[in-house]
Amino acid sequence: MRMNAYESSKIYKQKIKAYHDKKLQRQNSQPGQQVLLFNSRLRLFPGKLKSKWSGPFVIKEVRPHGFVELVDPTTHTPEKRWIVNGERLKIYNGGQLERLTSVVYLNNP
Repeated sequence: MRMNAYESSKIYKQKIKAYHDKKLQRQNSQPGQQVLLFNSRLRLFPGKLKSKWSGPFVIKEVRPHGFVELVDPTTHTPEKRWIVNGERLKIYNGGQLERLTSVVYLNNP
């Protein structure tokens, strides 16, 4: 009975892995493409409503095993390049980002 449980568990894990791998989509990144970078370090974003996506950045080079070299287009210095995991990127299809801030003053009743 124990061997049957091990075998059924092994079959279940293989089916779940096949299903999960089928749902994954490969991201085709080319140099010169604009992307947004997911920043998972919460200490950099102390506010609740701030976005965790920063950018847009430009892809400088695509390296093996899913690593991507990014360049910040606002600073045109070669020192501002870094290598990140390609899974942390999302393709940016828009134009310029609009950074709007609004201040709402509350009146005492």
